[in-house]
Amino acid sequence: MNKHLYPYRWYLKDGYPLKNGLKVFGTFICGGGSTMGYKLAGFEHLGGVEIDPPIAAVYKTNHHPKYLFNEDIRYFNKRTDLPDELYQLDILDGSPPCSTFSMAGAREKGWGKEKTFREGQIKQTLDDLVFVYCDTIIKLQPKVFILENVKGIIQGNAKIYSKNIVKKMTDAGYTVQVFCLNAASMGVPQKRERVFFIGHKKEYNFPKLVLNFNESEIKFSEISIEAKKTKDTYKQFTELYLDYWHKTKQGDAVGLFNATAKKCIYNQVANTLTAGSNYGLCHSIEPRPCSKNELTMIGTYPLDYEFKEIQPHYLMGMSVPPVMTAQIANQIYLQWFK
Repeated sequence: MNKHLYPYRWYLKDGYPLKNGLKVFGTFICGGGSTMGYKLAGFEHLGGVEIDPPIAAVYKTNHHPKYLFNEDIRYFNKRTDLPDELYQLDILDGSPPCSTFSMAGAREKGWGKEKTFREGQIKQTLDDLVFVYCDTIIKLQPKVFILENVKGIIQGNAKIYSKNIVKKMTDAGYTVQVFCLNAASMGVPQKRERVFFIGHKKEYNFPKLVLNFNESEIKFSEISIEAKKTKDTYKQFTELYLDYWHKTKQGDAVGLFNATAKKCIYNQVANTLTAGSNYGLCHSIEPRPCSKNELTMIGTYPLDYEFKEIQPHYLMGMSVPPVMTAQIANQIYLQWFK
């Protein structure tokens, strides 16, 4: 196996051996990518808030949370019946939906507009959810909070959102730092850049958090070889996609419009695993989509994760890779809590 701090090939059945006594709660928990990351780093994860019923069901099956609120976070913020334990958190985590800030999306054209999204199938705006999550932080008053989003939130006109997040949380009594991190330098086998707002209550006077990750890159070729050692499942392209694949260079997108899937460069780190394509990612040597286990390892999800009826690439494309969260959580523990 690889020599990284956390493995990209692992199983839920093996459990989480590390225990540090610290408690975390999540919002926008999706399939539990961050949940598993905290557990890998030794934290006790209490559960979280998820609006989409099928995804909440998948979360419950895999993580057996102590608390699970299958509802809009706006409803959660109005609750007056929350257990005391949620007001005594070491870390509150949240990854508000990021499609409105993605450089590949409509961005400004979609800000402030209501739309029916797949998540929960209700009409809602997404660009203000970062501030709704800030309200959750202020409500629960954790020692530390993490807000994760796409790199686009610190680019162009979206910078105003970032500045307002920092201002709101600073005014609420938190010291806030902003990091842009690439998962490929953190032991994750994909090029995935994400922004993390990390804050702590000013009263704790923690030192400045330093996040420097320099783990060796994990190439797609290594993932492909490892997957062949497992009981893997493979799909085949439709005839149209097969034609696209043959005409596409490595690293380019196979297909049309939102259905495209990047063709991984065999001897480089895989592209970002996205939720919006038909297949997630494509193999670069063999004319096929990436297999289930290839995608699972690229996403650093456990190989025995139960996806149920949800497409693995869709769930993992919306999640923070567990190993990425584990790396950050471990540094927070070492630099602030230990």
